[in-house]
Amino acid sequence: MKKSATAAFATVTLAAAMAVGAIAPASAAVDETTSIEKIQGTGAASRMVGEQVTIRAVVTGAYAEGGIRGFYVQGAGTGSEVSAEGSSGIFVYSPSGVAKVAVGDHVEVSGTVGEYFGLTQLSASASGIAVLTEPADAVKPLAIDIPSSDTERERFESMLVDPQGQWTVADNYSLNQFGEMTLAEGSSKILPGERTLRQATDAFAPGSAGAQALEAENQRRALVLDDGATLNFLGSNNNKSVPLPYLSAGHRVSVGAQATFTGPVIMDYRYELWRLQPQGQVTGAEDADIPAVFAQTTAEEPAEVGGNLSVGSFNVLNYFTTTGSQLSGCTYYTDRAGQPVTVRGGCDARGAANEENLQRQQAKIVSALNTFDADVVVLEEIENSARFGLDRDHALGTLVEELNRAAGKQQWKFVPSPVAVPADEDVIRTAMIYKNIEVKPIDESVILDDAAFDNARDPLAQAFQRVGGNAQTRFLVVANHFKSKGSDPKDGSANADRGDGAGAWNAARVEQAKALVGFAEGLKKERNTNKVLLAGDFNAYSAEEPIQVLAGAGYVDLGAAADTRSYLFGGRTGSLDHILASREVAQQVTGQDIWNINATESVAYEYSRYNYNVAQLFSPDQFRSSDHDPVLVGLELNK
Repeated sequence: MKKSATAAFATVTLAAAMAVGAIAPASAAVDETTSIEKIQGTGAASRMVGEQVTIRAVVTGAYAEGGIRGFYVQGAGTGSEVSAEGSSGIFVYSPSGVAKVAVGDHVEVSGTVGEYFGLTQLSASASGIAVLTEPADAVKPLAIDIPSSDTERERFESMLVDPQGQWTVADNYSLNQFGEMTLAEGSSKILPGERTLRQATDAFAPGSAGAQALEAENQRRALVLDDGATLNFLGSNNNKSVPLPYLSAGHRVSVGAQATFTGPVIMDYRYELWRLQPQGQVTGAEDADIPAVFAQTTAEEPAEVGGNLSVGSFNVLNYFTTTGSQLSGCTYYTDRAGQPVTVRGGCDARGAANEENLQRQQAKIVSALNTFDADVVVLEEIENSARFGLDRDHALGTLVEELNRAAGKQQWKFVPSPVAVPADEDVIRTAMIYKNIEVKPIDESVILDDAAFDNARDPLAQAFQRVGGNAQTRFLVVANHFKSKGSDPKDGSANADRGDGAGAWNAARVEQAKALVGFAEGLKKERNTNKVLLAGDFNAYSAEEPIQVLAGAGYVDLGAAADTRSYLFGGRTGSLDHILASREVAQQVTGQDIWNINATESVAYEYSRYNYNVAQLFSPDQFRSSDHDPVLVGLELNK
């Protein structure tokens, strides 16, 4: 508190008395302290901002390194109950003094009350911090179900808590950059059994009351688990020399995995989000300050889908055999040593910067596709080699060669490009590969050359028939990659992002869906089959208009029956990748699966993040071989 003239006179008198031994120093210190609860108060901000105070408390979290530059304290013996006066914990900002303290220390701190972007704190110099020798009652972690509202959480600001209930990893994207993850509490009441934070338009129409209610629930259920630091691991080389928290090559923190707290955490508020801070900075996957354990998911291979034939969709994440090093003008994303890893821009290549990185990317894709083991696989984001003066199928052929080499047998073939191809194609394309002992192509492939796809990838269709089967086993597969949701034109048109959850270019995707329906209808007659599978990356979630156009034309979204989702964006899980079946083949589906090996895993495992951090996380396995999860369906096609 600020001192009045009377208070100042009392202080002088007190000092004089102490000098002659009239009052014991310890008693004087106690008389001058202010309770943390009084400083915190019951409102969003302290009423004592700007006042000088002295507190006595126990250190509950200390961060001498990592950027937080301070420590948390809590009143001795508190935690078994919540004070009606306010929170019993507070953050002490002290870059010069934090190294003096450790968790468990009994300290006296003199400093200035302040609010830092919503967090009540004391600012103290090193001289204002004293570690006391007298014992203090230990702080008791408060066992609570974390409330969902800001007002309720404010009561526990900076306190040591033991979170109760069920927690699920909902978002791990920022682990690679800021060392933080989002956890989801419990499960959805709107979508029973849903433990992750579901993309609202994957379940409800954009802008609908249902979509708005689900997103509001998502926000209430979400809480960040931090790493006790503010480092940007994609920033300076000094930051990159600190091992990424929570992760190692053999220990993943996967979206959808259960998180179980094994130690207390501090209820913190910074960067406009409520956070759970460990009691010390977490470095690596085996740090003693890690406050939780994460179930290790078992996605070594996709689920069994049954049937006598399977069809899948796989996004190969800009697989380019033409590397940046072969072209002029390319700019790059670089590793911590400044070496190029992936192409950033300046040229038509979009994948690996050089052969070394291509081999890493290829190893992951090959591992994934050979384990995926579908009989027909639709591919998205593969190089259109014609753009580099090569045969259009050059990159596709290279991938098939590598698949067969790794398999030790000639089991894969690719669907050749048709004679007629559009005059102006994107640098990436769709493609198909297949197991030649299971199916055979019928007639030539065909590409839809329609103005609706001028800003997307042109659909590719191919008819197949089971080896040894008759025309009753014939089916048609159409590979798709619709226009993305990004690059908002912001022009007020039907393609501008309306803020309803559908993203930008929805009108374009609707027109593409309509054109696709017409294309498939024509091919049914030309290829003599009503059994049609529309597969690929539609860049539309399940309840959005483009998918509804296809459903209205009689196509069944098979992936919608799976329990998992194919994509993670903005901390929300949903499916942009679909396999839709005409009614004639939908009744012959025996099972479906979305194989969670990519979207659920941290981007830190991608080839594109090789040597970005001192902790080397790359492995030549299927995990994070792309940013989309593959979709698989089983069919029972009889003679």
